[in-house]
Amino acid sequence: MRDSADTGMAAWVGPCASIPVEHMDFVRQVLDRVGDKWSMLVIAVLESGPMRYTDLRRQIPGISQRMLTRTLRQLADDGLVSRTAYAEVPPRVEYALAPLGGELHDIVRQLIGWAADHHDEIRANRSRLDATAPSRARP
Repeated sequence: MRDSADTGMAAWVGPCASIPVEHMDFVRQVLDRVGDKWSMLVIAVLESGPMRYTDLRRQIPGISQRMLTRTLRQLADDGLVSRTAYAEVPPRVEYALAPLGGELHDIVRQLIGWAADHHDEIRANRSRLDATAPSRARP
């Protein structure tokens, strides 16, 4: 059997088949970043337009100051979110979806909607599993 590295592709079939092996690590990093719960929520919230940090924090329940700062920095580094600082007293900073983040927005909203729509069903499945296998640790 030939190794997928022989062909320069990450896999023979499926969604990974079109990705060159040398790109796979980076593709996984990007998926990890945009698939992060906080990143998805920030992208979804910024749909309505530019927002200040405190407004973002109010719109995303449960996010800590540290995590919001880190997430915004990472999204800005990847070009998904733009950061605009205004030379005012007091200083004002706004965050907005960059064009690249705007392309991702609809996908993120669909995924969040799917999770919300199937919340009860997934919770019931987890409860049923927990009841039949109490020694199994849940991540």
